[in-house]
Amino acid sequence: MAELPKQASTSPFPPPRQQPLHQSDADEDDDNVKQLKQCSSLYLSLQDCLVNSNRNWKSCQKEIQALKACNDRMKNDKGK
Repeated sequence: MAELPKQASTSPFPPPRQQPLHQSDADEDDDNVKQLKQCSSLYLSLQDCLVNSNRNWKSCQKEIQALKACNDRMKNDKGK
């Protein structure tokens, strides 16, 4: 049996550039994220964690606690 020539496994196309997760969310005028003000980056970090952990909330407790603390600070500052 004759062997077939091996084809190169390289693609003629360059690999697609990976945008950071939620980059388009941050670029768009998302009212929900804008309402979070200084906590918005923590919210997006939580979303990234959930995507990376297959929606495993237990593995994202650090991000959840950081967002909760930021939200509590905002509520305390608003009440003064």
